[in-house]
Amino acid sequence: VYKRQVSTQSTWDIENGKDIYTLVKNTQVLDLNSEYLYLLQSSHFSDYCCVALVEDKVLGFVSGYIDPKDSSVYFVWQVGVDESMRGQGLALKMIMDILQRDELSNINYVHTTISPSNKSSQRLFEKLADQLSVNIKDEIFFKVDDFNNAHEDEVLYKIGPIKK
Repeated sequence: VYKRQVSTQSTWDIENGKDIYTLVKNTQVLDLNSEYLYLLQSSHFSDYCCVALVEDKVLGFVSGYIDPKDSSVYFVWQVGVDESMRGQGLALKMIMDILQRDELSNINYVHTTISPSNKSSQRLFEKLADQLSVNIKDEIFFKVDDFNNAHEDEVLYKIGPIKK
């Protein structure tokens, strides 16, 4: 069972931010951000994020936001799914849940960045493009030299235009 987190204080469970941090840490694949960032994403950006819960345990999440320079673009920042839930279409379900929200009614494109070695994320976004019956294009967004620490290129995937 997956559900959308809501941003109202009365229903917001602060534990989800901590659990998302732990999930990302346990994947050992995603770039781990600070706990504070996951708390902000889960509260300030809850309209653009989704969390999958089973018996109050976080087993997946999607974080994202509306591009501040182009309000027709929804940018997916991170997608994480617990190992026990991988291969079941949970990530795609969460992204589709987000895209169907009223807050994203003006979205024409989904963008995300993926490292070249992250084949599972590449397949996820190819499936998203297929499900939406739209094109997918890619280009280098951040080069290895843009990072201080060892990091692969980040390839920008542009999915759309989304037909409404």
